[in-house]
Amino acid sequence: MWSAGRGGAARPALLGLVLALLVPGGGAAKTGTGLVTCGSVLKLLNTQHRVRLHSHDIKYGSGSGQQSVTGVEASDDANSYWRIRGGSEGGCPRGFPVRCGQAVRLTHVLTGKNLHTHHFPSPLSNNQEVSAFGEDGEGDDLDLWTVRCSGKHWDREAVVRFQHVGTSVFLSVTGEQYGSPIRGQHEVHGMSSANTHNTWKAMEGIFIKPSVEPSAGHDEL
Repeated sequence: MWSAGRGGAARPALLGLVLALLVPGGGAAKTGTGLVTCGSVLKLLNTQHRVRLHSHDIKYGSGSGQQSVTGVEASDDANSYWRIRGGSEGGCPRGFPVRCGQAVRLTHVLTGKNLHTHHFPSPLSNNQEVSAFGEDGEGDDLDLWTVRCSGKHWDREAVVRFQHVGTSVFLSVTGEQYGSPIRGQHEVHGMSSANTHNTWKAMEGIFIKPSVEPSAGHDEL
């Protein structure tokens, strides 16, 4: 049985940021050229299934019982914004371009929990459960994801993958959909292999202007 989390009220600063993103002329940037930088707030689109990475104050009714993470088709849902952050030791100063191969945390803006995975089966596909975990952006080592992309830095027009540091699975969607109370939302889970189900692209958001000039280089996705 699914359960709603306690509280549910967004912190004023976070709510204000989301409102700024949603209001026309409020600073929202569409997908385009440029780099994804530390501190940016964005939505992530699964390019195979055309759903955006999403979370909300509803807990899984099985597995870990932590806050659920899903994929939604709507492009205007405020619960699909994530902030790019470094690990607990730092390593991702605001405005610095995110490097291909860099480990980051993806913090859900409205609930302050981090994208997380662990050795629990996902509810529908029996892959690895992906949840949102922690408080006020602080969780544990299982919140770290390596950005897999081509080139030196994560480009906003590029397709990328997110590989979990602790368990090596890739953030994925394979099309399974939930019933009540989140009917029509897609299961998000971890898969062991890199394939078309785990490719993502940066979409709507506020992208912090790069504070350093990126150097040239090339890495493989």
